Amino acid sequence: MNDQDKNMSRKRKATNVYDTNFLYSPLAGPRRFNSPTPTSISEDDLLNLTLGPPIPPPPPPPLQNYLFPQPPPNSFYMPQSPPPPSNNTTRPPRNRRASQTTRQGRREEKTITPPYQWATDKKAHIHTLEYLVSKQIYTITGQVQCKKCEKRYEMGFNLEEKFGDVAKFIIENKTGMHERAPECWSNPVLLTCKFCEAENSVKPVIAGKKRSINWLFLLLGQMLGCCTLEQLKYFCKQTMNHRTGAKDRVLYLAYLCVCKQLQPTGPFDRW
Repeated sequence: MNDQDKNMSRKRKATNVYDTNFLYSPLAGPRRFNSPTPTSISEDDLLNLTLGPPIPPPPPPPLQNYLFPQPPPNSFYMPQSPPPPSNNTTRPPRNRRASQTTRQGRREEKTITPPYQWATDKKAHIHTLEYLVSKQIYTITGQVQCKKCEKRYEMGFNLEEKFGDVAKFIIENKTGMHERAPECWSNPVLLTCKFCEAENSVKPVIAGKKRSINWLFLLLGQMLGCCTLEQLKYFCKQTMNHRTGAKDRVLYLAYLCVCKQLQPTGPFDRW
């Protein structure tokens, strides 16, 4: 080691630092780079170089970042829209199954006092022919009124005879009716008044309350066509029949239904 290297070693030991401009290579030996940087560094300078200046903490994110998060960099982000304001006036959804059960329960629980001997405790329902014969009920009566003299009186029909006429007419003409009441049902020929003997003038007296309508009496006299469309729809509703459409269609269903109630095994199905 020459004198120059010895001097450099002494300076290095005195300062206890390494000269940044000195490089030792195993092949070429020690080498020095020419640099204006001083070769001696104090301990405070060394500490500052080692630790570096203090880095101030990052500023806190703005408040809106907590409320509305920012999208990450280089990624597709769909901002979430705020939920719509709640409307307290909105009605809760209805429980349709419970409502239907309730309506069905009310329909099953509602019974009435039979308005006639041949009527049941259900609205718009009559007893069967077999039941009426077993109870020795052979004549069906009802109130009528003359349109000319306005006399009001009671009239009776023979049950088996008049029902046989209606059943025979349906069996012979059902195919050609096409689910429409014929003209003789829609505009029935009325009876002759027993007081003034006016022809086609005696009309049935239909009860104001629909539950009290004498459906069997109207059937036997073939006077169901004297009912209004609203009354016929009421009958179809209580007997679970289709009740929309023109009057001749609803009237056709009413005739078949009353006959079906009177004789369940008869040919009075709709189809």
